[in-house]
Amino acid sequence: MLKSFLLFSVMLISSLQAKAADYAYFGFEPEIITNYVAVKKKMGYVRLTVELMIEDSSNFEAVEHHSPLLRDAIIDIIGQQPEAKIKSINGRHEIQKLCEDQIKSLLTKETGQPLIKKLLFTQWLDN
Repeated sequence: MLKSFLLFSVMLISSLQAKAADYAYFGFEPEIITNYVAVKKKMGYVRLTVELMIEDSSNFEAVEHHSPLLRDAIIDIIGQQPEAKIKSINGRHEIQKLCEDQIKSLLTKETGQPLIKKLLFTQWLDN
């Protein structure tokens, strides 16, 4: 019984490692720089680096092909955010989730699958 459990555990771990090893990352180049409307109609800007965690490395080319559409969606979402959300940690997490959901939706519309597991902001500078 113990031997069977150990064998099952090893097979399960191997399976999970094989699946995890198949992820790929796509980074938008150059980094994204966009404006937002700050308090009293003053313009502010955000400079960020965005990485997409692709569920299957074979989908890298499809994500790369659609990157102009995805980049535009991220810029559009950020440009609509209020200054308070841009400047707060919780607001950034909300923006990240909005961007991730929109990217998944666009990729599903274009390819039939969301293709990405996660959208990550790896650098965020605002003014």
